[in-house]
Amino acid sequence: MSYLIKWDKKALIFLNKLDKDIAKRIFDKIEKSKENPNYFYNTLSNSTASKLRVGDYRVIADISYTTQEIHILLIGHRKNVYD
Repeated sequence: MSYLIKWDKKALIFLNKLDKDIAKRIFDKIEKSKENPNYFYNTLSNSTASKLRVGDYRVIADISYTTQEIHILLIGHRKNVYD
């Protein structure tokens, strides 16, 4: 069963500002993760959110297993996405 992807406005704005090739890699990885988010996402320590690694970038998301939704909260470079 495929999960529904919901996007936060800040994540979409950041994705649109990125180079097209990088943005496509991130988008494709998020789409691929819909089938089995547990395989792709790791839980952040001291948080209920999860992270997805795509090269030097990280996708921070909230995964709801009851409603089968992945809410993309934030996308950023690994050096400052956790600030």
